[in-house]
Amino acid sequence: MIDTTNEVLSLVNKREQQVATLMEKLFSAAQASAVFSTPVVAGNYTVVTACEVAVGGGFGSGMGQSPAPASREQQGETPQSVSGVGVGGGGGGGGGSNGRPVAAIVIGPQGVRVKPIVDVTKIAIAGITLGGTIAVMLRKVLK
Repeated sequence: MIDTTNEVLSLVNKREQQVATLMEKLFSAAQASAVFSTPVVAGNYTVVTACEVAVGGGFGSGMGQSPAPASREQQGETPQSVSGVGVGGGGGGGGGSNGRPVAAIVIGPQGVRVKPIVDVTKIAIAGITLGGTIAVMLRKVLK
C-alpha cells in the first residue's frame, strides 16, 4: 500500500510541474512584447503596431484507486494483504492563443496618430451572419 501511495504522490508532483510549465507558456503570450511591435524608424517617422492577444486554456486530471476484489475479502484475506488493488489516473488539457493587429501608431513631426487596422473579412462575415439572422427571423414572423 505504501508503494501505491508513493506512486500516487509521484504522479501528483509530476502533474503539478506540467501545469506550472503550461501556465508559464500561456502567460508569456500576454506580455507587452506580444502586444506592441518593435518600433520601426523611417526618416522622421516611427511606427509601432498594436495587436490584440487572446489566450485561453483548460486542463484537468484525476486519480483513483480500485477497492480490493470482494471474492478475496470473503475468503478471509485483509485488504492490506490483497494484491490486485489498482491505481489509475489521467489528465488532459488544451489551450490556444490568437493575435491580430488592431492599430498602427505613427509618431512623426505632426505628433502621434493612431490608425486603426480594419479587418474587412471579419466585417463581411459579421454582415452575412446578421443578414442571415434577419432573414430567418422574418421568415418565422411572416408564417
